Amino acid sequence: DKGDRGDKGLPGKHGKEGPHGSRGPTGTKGTKGQIGAPGDACKTQHSSFSVGRRKSLHSIDYYQALVFDTVFVNTYEHFNMFKGKFYCFVPGIYYFNVNIHTWNFKETYLHLMHNDREQVILYAQPSERSIMQSQSVMMDLALNDEVWVRLYKRERENAVYSDDVDVYITFNGYIVSPGVQ
Repeated sequence: DKGDRGDKGLPGKHGKEGPHGSRGPTGTKGTKGQIGAPGDACKTQHSSFSVGRRKSLHSIDYYQALVFDTVFVNTYEHFNMFKGKFYCFVPGIYYFNVNIHTWNFKETYLHLMHNDREQVILYAQPSERSIMQSQSVMMDLALNDEVWVRLYKRERENAVYSDDVDVYITFNGYIVSPGVQ
């Protein structure tokens, strides 16, 4: 007669490793992981925008933000089209340029603003002929700084010209050198 099963013995020595088997089928896609650590500081960071306006504007208030309706470039959406403001997400040195078409017999008086401070002015006296005006500046921006164009109304009517066909008003900016982090 067969007896009862005995106690389990001690494990034996490992044998030789066998040959590799064939690759199994691809598994299902996993869930999205968490956001990784910030990237290498050596990599270049970018920020740029170029916007335009197809509608003329007469300033109605003493201080009025110039808003834009046409996007040529808006890398990472750093320029807010509804507010007419560029928001700095990459600190560093930036170059800005504004181009305006003046209106016959009307004054053109604009400031390029850094947060709430005037940096440079673009001004044209009333004249019987309209002209293109331009202003440029470089600025050192910190995180969350704002850069925008402000119309400034004085005693005279302040206006900028454009039409639905051509773009006469543009505002551009791009990072020249990211800040040291």
